[in-house]
Amino acid sequence: MTSASGPTSGWRSALPGGGLLPSGPAGRTATPGDGQGPETGPPTVTIGSYPDYPSAQRVVDYLADNRFPVEHTAIVGTNLTLVETVLGRMDTGRAALIGAGAGAWFGLFIGLLFGIFTAGNWLGVIVVGLVVGAIWGAIFGAVAHAMTGGQRDFTSTSSLRAGQYAVIVDANLADQARQLLGRLDLSAAEPRPKLR
Repeated sequence: MTSASGPTSGWRSALPGGGLLPSGPAGRTATPGDGQGPETGPPTVTIGSYPDYPSAQRVVDYLADNRFPVEHTAIVGTNLTLVETVLGRMDTGRAALIGAGAGAWFGLFIGLLFGIFTAGNWLGVIVVGLVVGAIWGAIFGAVAHAMTGGQRDFTSTSSLRAGQYAVIVDANLADQARQLLGRLDLSAAEPRPKLR
C-alpha cells in the first residue's frame, strides 16, 4: 500500500470500487454520467427541416449571403439509412483484372521511385515496375477472390442516406435566422422540368 506522499499521490480513485487511475493530460478522468463530460456547446434550435441535402445547403448558403454568422449553424441528417448499391457480378477474372489495375498503380509508383535514382534507362525501370505490379496484383486479386469460396460474388459500394435534413442554429441567433428565411423562396431555386 502506498502512502499519500508516495509516487501515486497524484492519482485519484475515478471508478466505484476504488480503482486507481492517473488523472491524465486532459485532467481528471470521469466516469459516464457523473456530469463531468465534455461540454455540448450552446443550446440549438431547428429553424427548418428539408427532404434533401441541396435544399438544406441552399438555406445555409442564403444565410451566408445575407451575412448571418453561419459558423453557428449545422446541417443534421436524421433517419439515417445504410444503402449498399450492387455494382455488378464478381468472378475470378474480374477480381484479377481489378487487382491488376491496383497493382499497376503500385508498380508505377515503385518504378517512379527507383527510376529517379537510376543512372541508366529510367523509362525501362518504370515500365518494368508497372508490368510486375500488374502481374502480382492480378495474382493476388484472383487468389483473394478464390479464397472467399463464393460467399460474396458481387461488388458494391455503401453509403449513408438521411431521410430528412434539419438546419439548426444557436438559440440566441434563431430569431435572426428565421427573419432571413422568411424572405427565401426555395421553390424559385428548384430546376423546372423541360417540356417536350
